[in-house]
Amino acid sequence: MEIGKVFAALADDSRRRMVAELAADPEDRERACGSFDLPVTKATRTHHFRVLREAGLVTQRDHGNGSTLRLCRTDLERHFPGLLQILVAELGTTWPPRAAAPRDQNGTDEGRRREPRTG
Repeated sequence: MEIGKVFAALADDSRRRMVAELAADPEDRERACGSFDLPVTKATRTHHFRVLREAGLVTQRDHGNGSTLRLCRTDLERHFPGLLQILVAELGTTWPPRAAAPRDQNGTDEGRRREPRTG
């Protein structure tokens, strides 16, 4: 594990949240890639998963038409003791992850108005 790759991977909020959610699972289970609530395109999801794999933070296993992620917890704890606890605490992640806020017909969070863009 290279410190630069690990920190670069964790610099992104979405990737940091995925790692924190995986770290919050005391049973260290695999998790379906599609179960992460990421407001991004499929191509961007794939990019995030690749960055996490290449940094050595997760392993990914393909299952026919889906895939799962597993945190490389042992390696992370050996190379960066306490990092996972910091990530979980920073993001306030609990297990199981909270359900995403309901979306209205326009794809915005229910009860929240989308402000018009200016400029």
